[in-house]
Amino acid sequence: MNIQRQYLEQQTEQERSEITRHVLMILDSWGLDSKQIIALLDLPGKANVRTLNRYRQGVAELPRCEQVNNRLEHLLAIIEALRTTFPRNIQMGSHWMNKPLRRFSRRKPVSVLVDDGMPGLMAVRAHLDCTYSWDY
Repeated sequence: MNIQRQYLEQQTEQERSEITRHVLMILDSWGLDSKQIIALLDLPGKANVRTLNRYRQGVAELPRCEQVNNRLEHLLAIIEALRTTFPRNIQMGSHWMNKPLRRFSRRKPVSVLVDDGMPGLMAVRAHLDCTYSWDY
């Protein structure tokens, strides 16, 4: 088990709530709508716009289940890789996520995440973070 996964499983409610708000803020800045966010995070049950608003307000936190933690781990790694790739301009990460790339058959990385699910998360992470997957 890697350190990031271990952290996601052992964080306090306050830490989980802060991460939830941060991730949703980033996903919003990438231009994802509520249905796309729910699908990308693979939220269990009947998650809807009201559920996402509760997460954004810090009233609730993302569920602590394996499928959400798996996706959250990849999203946090992508967010961190974008931050280190574009340290002087935070908006460049959003711009990069919405720019068609040859690596993804002229698809936008954000579309790869939403359309391909977990394999898309892994592909975008591998593209941004050379230490994640040497053979990907």
